[in-house]
Amino acid sequence: MSERAPEPVGPYPHARRHGELLFLSGVGPRIRGKAFEAGEPFETQCRRVIASVQAILKDAGSGWDRMLDVTVFLTHMQRDFPTFNRIWEESLPDPATRPCRTTIEVGSLPTPIDIEIKVVAMIGPEVDG
Repeated sequence: MSERAPEPVGPYPHARRHGELLFLSGVGPRIRGKAFEAGEPFETQCRRVIASVQAILKDAGSGWDRMLDVTVFLTHMQRDFPTFNRIWEESLPDPATRPCRTTIEVGSLPTPIDIEIKVVAMIGPEVDG
């Protein structure tokens, strides 16, 4: 459990390790110890999610550059997809280190947020390709 990332909103951990893989639960744009305020700008939400994912990965012995597969959940695909792509590219400027990614539009998320990210990352040795 990361002491820097926001607490999960349900009875589940930030992440679980299985062998050389780390599976993160969905991470939203909340701030640790604070209630999320609906209506925050989407760009702010994106940057918070990325910072929380980075903290969880680091605290679990992995890293931002060790992600293999990412699922992004957006509540407003047409409106927010271009903004998310821009911020994602800024966060991962080297195409060779970008993980596989799927982006899905959902009707809602468990709290009034517009984005949630789920990650599978490596902990062990590098994997080619």
